[in-house]
Amino acid sequence: MGQLKRKGTMKRLVVVADNPLIVGAIRTGLRDSGAFQLLGYADPRKTTAARIKEAGAEVVLVDDGDDSEPAIGLIQGLREEDDGIKVIVLTLHMEGEWLERAFAAGATGAMSKAIHPAALATLIRETVAGHIVHSPARLRVQQQAPTAAATEHSSLTARETEILRFVASGATNAEIARELWITQQTVKFHVSNVYRKLDVANRTEACHYAHVNGLIGAREPFGPAATRDAPALALAS
Repeated sequence: MGQLKRKGTMKRLVVVADNPLIVGAIRTGLRDSGAFQLLGYADPRKTTAARIKEAGAEVVLVDDGDDSEPAIGLIQGLREEDDGIKVIVLTLHMEGEWLERAFAAGATGAMSKAIHPAALATLIRETVAGHIVHSPARLRVQQQAPTAAATEHSSLTARETEILRFVASGATNAEIARELWITQQTVKFHVSNVYRKLDVANRTEACHYAHVNGLIGAREPFGPAATRDAPALALAS
């Protein structure tokens, strides 16, 4: 009964992507989160907004697919079909004409492909809740004018900023230590200082802060990933 109750609280999610490596990385990131039920994936060129709605999707994660025109059309169609469906764009570029068009078409938010799959579920939850919205207009404001947030993270040392980026990408203390050739105790010391300076309590809050303020890790997690058993949704034309 408890398991059924847990499943009932899960958001139903569809991935729209034509790259099996992207699909595999997303599947890996969502596998143990308990927050999302992955209904399946669909190619933006072979599906329709109506079919995705009929599948029961509450959240749709759309890969930008090298500035795919079909993806823009699908985002607009989803907004017209059901304004309650949350559409999140997964993109390499957190600014630019294509992303502006995606937001104009009805995208709810956008997330960088630089994030580690381990951080994916948390960031989707935060975006769905409206806590993270990377609109191009907001990004321009951040670039053009100093903000209180900029003042906060300017108090971080270069090493603390570097470690925050790793934390935001989903890296563990052990992984950060190996990458930077320092001890795990040193990593813990820096992480503690980051929490104190940013007034955050844990990794989730630090990840949230880094995403909102553009301090996203530069790792490339969406490379080769296990794609076996990724569900193919019957959403093709």
